[in-house]
Amino acid sequence: MNLKEIYMSKVVTADEAVKKIKSNDRVVTGHAVGEPIELIKAMVNNKEAYENVEIVHMVAMGKGEYVAPGMEKHFRHNALFVGGTTRDAVKSGRADFTSCYFSEVPSLFKTTLPVDVALIQVSSMDEHGFFSFGVSNDYTKPAAEAAKIVIAQVNDKMPRTMGDSFIHISDIDYIVEASHEIIELNPPKIGEIEKAIGENCASLVEDGSTLQLGIGAIPDAVLLFLKDKKDLGIHSEMISDGVVELVEAGVITNKAKSIHPGKIIVTFLMGTKRLYDFIDNNPMVEMYPVNYVNDPRVIMQNSKMVSINSCVQVDLMGQVSSECVGLTQISGVGGQVDFVRGANMCKDGKSIIAMPSTAAKGKVSKIVPILDEGAAVTTGRNDVDYIVTEYGIAKLKGKTLKERARALINIAHPDFRNDLMVEFEKRFSCKFW
Repeated sequence: MNLKEIYMSKVVTADEAVKKIKSNDRVVTGHAVGEPIELIKAMVNNKEAYENVEIVHMVAMGKGEYVAPGMEKHFRHNALFVGGTTRDAVKSGRADFTSCYFSEVPSLFKTTLPVDVALIQVSSMDEHGFFSFGVSNDYTKPAAEAAKIVIAQVNDKMPRTMGDSFIHISDIDYIVEASHEIIELNPPKIGEIEKAIGENCASLVEDGSTLQLGIGAIPDAVLLFLKDKKDLGIHSEMISDGVVELVEAGVITNKAKSIHPGKIIVTFLMGTKRLYDFIDNNPMVEMYPVNYVNDPRVIMQNSKMVSINSCVQVDLMGQVSSECVGLTQISGVGGQVDFVRGANMCKDGKSIIAMPSTAAKGKVSKIVPILDEGAAVTTGRNDVDYIVTEYGIAKLKGKTLKERARALINIAHPDFRNDLMVEFEKRFSCKFW
């Protein structure tokens, strides 16, 4: 058979495809805006055929109906990163959370979390029989490689991305055609606090630096203050729309990169159609699985590597909690530690944890004497380099505990500094000043 005949022989409806899932299977779904919405909808509709199907993924951008109350008999979600649609289910015990580094997820699919079925979303097939994973390579490609059964939602609206981002028709068991726009994530609102944080972070970025940026108002604010920089590069687990503007302005050229020169290297994408149109068939952008992109041994090879991430709390020793509010799991480790360590291992690298100085509309300090009871330490004090708030920059690496505490108090919100100073003097048996 030719490629078209092979393709057509694998085409089924979504309802037919999900009947290949059996009770007690482990099902891994595509990540973030690469979520195969039609396949998941069909799986939920077929719930009466299942008992104890384990659904594994990181961030979900769809409705997450499989974690709704009453679904416990049919589905059990195992979150590798807790998102908005799954947070309540994890908190209430209807779903589980597995803590792991983003870079290690592909290895879990070959060891402790073997994959029965992978539900993925891909682009249209090219003339050679290949489909692109588009906006979601990360753990999605490794999951498809590890799965016993691969069910692909083929979406002609999925961008075709370059790099190690393809799967061949021979490696797909069932195809479901479903054309719809890729989920968009609108740019966050950037306020004066975020702008101040962004400006402080940007002051640490030198010409020729390679950047890792997360998602949200702070990373986007950093980009606002990089317009006078030259020959910046990107090696990041993800990017959003702000990067496109700096490429078009000639700020991001990737020319100074020591690994993958001339290329933006990422593992997944989230943004608007502007971003998706930019990456479609664009040789400048290369997508690789997360066990490559987020490997600290790969990250460290970039010259002037700068990682910028955010957090929930920092204590006076410099311990960073980025995924919990007390005992409540609100997100996950993600790639923060991967990039902190990669940047630290780079001979001229910098790792930055950036955050507003307060939470709860200014009622709570994010710099605290002790992390909230039960909160996990995401990035340990020995890994932390810079902490940045709207009030300044605290360089912690190589500093004594006393020096760390002083530096952090100096960038805390003024409303909370006196209380922090009292704690400082009690803990260290000396005056703050």
